[in-house]
Amino acid sequence: MPRRRTRARLPIAVMAALAVTSTTASAGTPAAAAPAAGPDRPTIRYTEYGIPHIIASDWEGLGTGYGYAAAKDNVCTLADTYLMVDAQRSRYLGPDGRASPGQNQNTTTNLNSDLYFQRLKDDRVVERLLDLPAPDGPEPEVRETVRGYVRGYNRYLAETGASGITDPACKGAAWVRPITELDVYRHAHAEIIMGGADALLDGQVNAVPPGTSAASASAGNTSPAKPSKPVKPAKPEEVAKGIRAALEANRRDSMGSNALAVGSQGVSGGTGMLLANPHFPWQGKNRMWQSHLTIPGKLNVSGASLLGLPAVNIGHNDDVVWSHTVATVAPFGLFDVQVDPLNPTAYLVDGAWERMTSQRVSVDVRNADGSLGKVTRTLWSTRYGPVTTSIMGYPLPWVVSAHVVRDPNRDNLRALNTWFGLDRARDVHDVVDVLETTQGVPFFNTVAADRAGNALYANIQAVPNITDEHARACLTETGKLLFHQTVPGSNAPPVSILDGKRSACDWPDDPDAAAPGLLDPHVQPRLIRSDFVGNANDSPWLANPEQPLSYPRVMGDTAAPRSLRTQELILTARKRIDGTDGLPGRGFTPETMGRLLFSDNSRAADLTLDATVKACRDVPFGLVLVDGNLVDVREACPVLAAWKSHDFTADSRGSWLFAHYWAYLSGGKRLGDLPWKVPFDPKSPVHTPNSLDSGNSAVRDALARAVLALRKAGVPLNAQLSDVQRITRAGEQIPIHGSLGELGVLNVITPGQVDGKFDVTFGSSFVQQVRFTADGPPEAYSVTAYSQSADPTSPHHADQTRLFAASGWVTGRFTEEQIAASPELRTKVLD
Repeated sequence: MPRRRTRARLPIAVMAALAVTSTTASAGTPAAAAPAAGPDRPTIRYTEYGIPHIIASDWEGLGTGYGYAAAKDNVCTLADTYLMVDAQRSRYLGPDGRASPGQNQNTTTNLNSDLYFQRLKDDRVVERLLDLPAPDGPEPEVRETVRGYVRGYNRYLAETGASGITDPACKGAAWVRPITELDVYRHAHAEIIMGGADALLDGQVNAVPPGTSAASASAGNTSPAKPSKPVKPAKPEEVAKGIRAALEANRRDSMGSNALAVGSQGVSGGTGMLLANPHFPWQGKNRMWQSHLTIPGKLNVSGASLLGLPAVNIGHNDDVVWSHTVATVAPFGLFDVQVDPLNPTAYLVDGAWERMTSQRVSVDVRNADGSLGKVTRTLWSTRYGPVTTSIMGYPLPWVVSAHVVRDPNRDNLRALNTWFGLDRARDVHDVVDVLETTQGVPFFNTVAADRAGNALYANIQAVPNITDEHARACLTETGKLLFHQTVPGSNAPPVSILDGKRSACDWPDDPDAAAPGLLDPHVQPRLIRSDFVGNANDSPWLANPEQPLSYPRVMGDTAAPRSLRTQELILTARKRIDGTDGLPGRGFTPETMGRLLFSDNSRAADLTLDATVKACRDVPFGLVLVDGNLVDVREACPVLAAWKSHDFTADSRGSWLFAHYWAYLSGGKRLGDLPWKVPFDPKSPVHTPNSLDSGNSAVRDALARAVLALRKAGVPLNAQLSDVQRITRAGEQIPIHGSLGELGVLNVITPGQVDGKFDVTFGSSFVQQVRFTADGPPEAYSVTAYSQSADPTSPHHADQTRLFAASGWVTGRFTEEQIAASPELRTKVLD
């Protein structure tokens, strides 16, 4: 069990006042310095930008306040999530609508999503986990908080009713309903397994034996199977290449993060410091929501969580600050099972044939005429897990063999214990202890700093127990090519395909792991330093370049090219600590940390802009023939040459042109495959590859395609970024600075289509920096890029978005005195 050392931080006088005060303040009424009703009545105190400070005397009361406040800001987003995990989207929204069960947005149909989650319901996966005692099941504090969360959410809904909801996304909707504790746990479980959901959901619910197709029907009658065309097995090299390409594309288009922890040698005017910069979706169930949670004497933590999870996932308490970044560990593994050609639902294990398990899964579906029907599928499983016939859309035909999925997080609700433990950690050693004993982190790195001046990087999580020895003994030929990533510069995770014909190739149980089939947490990488550590979604190898890490191959690669964003993070840290970045002094302060993040500098431009301008000027007559078009690029040359700042700030000119050029130059390629004169050198991993070959035709052609694309779109080549990269909030267009991570920009912003409109799809979400001093409260600054509420009628739907657009920060209010000093303090007491 994690250590539970805690100490009270509230002043004694304030705690005494909480115990005796009985005055009730209504919502919207100015409040006194202390909560009006005492800790036995959950109290929500709102400060600037609608940030709730929730205080209660126990865990259930804390959950009640959290549930009420979360529903008040985002009831439609939450109700939509509960509809998803209840497998009811097709019933209310139709089978063809889009669902977002994983890391990305709208990655599958409502029907496929419902079949996936109905299977989990039929298997009683979450119920079985809830029946387990802690630490395998939720700890008592988790259960009490969830119980309170349900009460708070339902109380808000009872006060408003579906018809009284102001958000048009669900106002009056029949699918908005009170929730149960099981709904909350199912949602938590969905978040824990989402790393594998995008990749494998469609393949699992559409997997059928050779000669049949996915059976579906209405009114409970299963449609007859239809013959399918025979598929010739592909060569291992082709399969590995296809899977790797699909995973790389998904990684480019999905969630990510930066996190930088700075120790005592790198902080000016303090001890430890951390920048949390998760890149999460700006819409849907993976929005982050900020809160401050207090139980006097037990808990005092501030930060953000994935909406609907009543704990702080990324944040700080009195002594520790932490963040997560998406790791390079594959959150699933595959097994190749040989099937009987005459009976493809039989498979070979240890020389004997075993029967696959069939499971009929049915979901309600709204027909085009409004009537209700039913779709039924027969889904298949083996001893290792369910059969899948695709991974990220790449087909895995069920022919002479079938591919089977095992998810290390399918039996994981321990992540809730992990986050409750992190909320109460006292130093980075406590953080490591929590990570090791719960082993609940699903697919994240953890980066932390503490008041003592330690900076921690740890990739301790629920990892398949595939040691290097096990991999050598059990990987298939395709699995060897995929797992070891023989293609230089690949950013796909090391997915395993093990030989399912041998039971010994299943993931072994390790006595030191928290659950069966998981890798011993003590062999997973971690690093504590006094200068800095960080991660920008590359493998653990260079958490700090001065001390490269080694680890089992299943955790990621080593001695391979780092992304441009990783290079930018490392260089930013080094230059600031050395005082060579052009800013005053040495070491990080909140001012310099904020300026460096929101400088929006592009590492890609640092490396290639001069060569690109030269290539542009060297084009004969300025004319390039690409894709059947003769493009005059001469106008682009002075635009790029004038863009000397290399940044993606709102007023930058030339950045939009460069972003399009870089997309054409690098699209679908790995960093090492670009036309560099100096290739990657593992002895100089932060500075190689470099020196773009300006004479390479790929450079000229990419520039011409970018010029052509902007002209067709009617966008001037020298357009300001603020003219083209905006987000609409209640009719207001707000310019958004930052750009793609592929450009080596830390402040990641990814635009795309949302409901048919150009918008920001994901990027910097809850951004926080915290500095500790030898004594005194933490200094915290944050900004939630998309604001607290998804409701367009809320005053907190766009206020922080405007602040983010202006590169501003919300000053954290963590102590009772700081909260009481807020000029916008309002209190809601839940009787």
